[in-house]
Amino acid sequence: MRSIEHFVEIGIALSSEKKHHVLLEKILKSAMQLANADAGTIYSISSENKLVFETLLNNTLNTHLGGTTGKPIEYPNIPVFQFGEINNNAMVAVAAASGNIINIDDAYTCTEYNFYAAKEMDKLTGYKTQSVLTIPMKNHQEEINGVIQLINASDEKGKVIPFNDEVQRVTHALTSLAAIIFTNKQLINEMEHLFASFSKLIASAIDKKSPYTGEHCRRVPVITMMLAKACHNIKTGPLNEFHMEKEDFHELNVAAWLHDCGKVATPEYIMDKQTKLSTVFDRIELIESRFEIAARDIFNSKKLNDMNKAIVLKQLEIDRNFISMANTGGEFFDDDKINRIYSIAKQYQISIKGKKQSVISEDEIYNLIIKRGTINPKERKIINGHMDVTVEMLESMPFPKHLQRVPEYACGHHEKMDGTGYPKGLTRDQMSIPARMMAIADIFEALTANDRPYKPPKTLSETLTIMGIMKLDNHLDPDLFDVFVNEKVYERFAQEHLLPSQIDEFNINDIPGCGDFDY
Repeated sequence: MRSIEHFVEIGIALSSEKKHHVLLEKILKSAMQLANADAGTIYSISSENKLVFETLLNNTLNTHLGGTTGKPIEYPNIPVFQFGEINNNAMVAVAAASGNIINIDDAYTCTEYNFYAAKEMDKLTGYKTQSVLTIPMKNHQEEINGVIQLINASDEKGKVIPFNDEVQRVTHALTSLAAIIFTNKQLINEMEHLFASFSKLIASAIDKKSPYTGEHCRRVPVITMMLAKACHNIKTGPLNEFHMEKEDFHELNVAAWLHDCGKVATPEYIMDKQTKLSTVFDRIELIESRFEIAARDIFNSKKLNDMNKAIVLKQLEIDRNFISMANTGGEFFDDDKINRIYSIAKQYQISIKGKKQSVISEDEIYNLIIKRGTINPKERKIINGHMDVTVEMLESMPFPKHLQRVPEYACGHHEKMDGTGYPKGLTRDQMSIPARMMAIADIFEALTANDRPYKPPKTLSETLTIMGIMKLDNHLDPDLFDVFVNEKVYERFAQEHLLPSQIDEFNINDIPGCGDFDY
């Protein structure tokens, strides 16, 4: 009945206990109790084929290491093989290599196995190793994934006796449960590693697709996790009750890596649009060629005298330089400049193959009159569409239960607290706290990025000023922004990732929205 009770207890724990080291310790203790063993150790096998101490118990020496104690087991890992041969210096290695159960009545009289290491340890501790039962664990594929070793079985009077066949059979059954735990842990770890690697692979592919945003997908997760940890640790203010478990951090990190996965469908010429006229090439070259034709036509004109030609050619050069400047997108384009574009297009007409045309086409005008940056409204819509693709991709994926919030987190970084963002127009109350973190991380990285061809990187004071205004305009979560600033998340990131020239001196109280922290 004792053994049945142990198996029932472990069976229940298998379905309810999440921490594998707790389960393994429970199995080791059950094996020791059923065998009436004085000591025991449970090992896992590493990817380097070494036995790793998981839990070590010795009642006589009052020793309990690893497992639930949190005390490290400082013994070195035991290699299963040495120089291509089975490591005969350790019985647990022999059992792992052979897959056989090893049951020894007396370590000091045994000649079949090498007990030198155990005897030396006995000298140091004053303990005496006598009966030893070593059982390898096998998974469903008949692979060894661990070893249980019990030491010094005893009878009712406390006398050390060999491990009998019944004890060996029951302990073997227990090791099968331990093998299941190791297998489950291994499968979960492998799945997590595969998914995390896949997420980073997508991010890496997007970064490589656009040399001008090459670090964005890498930096956003860094900022996001810094902010998440700061919010987790905060003890005052509106977020003092916010808490994240280890699994929550992992889920958010995966989401951060996938936040721009929809950009795989965004055309590169738009993502990399360095100038207003860039497509697969910069069309300023075509306009330059047309200006050359216009200059040739003016020079060869019979309607103008030499003085007038010089005046017109000089103005042509001035207008040509203006168009070149307009193409950079480096400054705000007001209505006067827009009107000048139209005027130049109307003023200079050339003839190519008998067809009369302006030096600037309608589509080129459409791009040159962009007021800010280099992206026109149609292209902006395409870029914003990457979020629709992100939503479609992530919401179609069968995420496991512990990652089911990844789509919500990843797809929220362009939403605004007042509901004017995209892709879903969510308000603050409709978003989780981690999803709101993503917006702060994304904006901060975009503003401080030093790899964008269409703008210089902003300093910390410039960046926080813009974000402070966004907080006041109800675009960024005010509580999260306060933590971001007050806990100096921005400063820690800056020291590691920004250029020295970006880290300027400023008074935080001069930043909009930063003088009213609720702490």
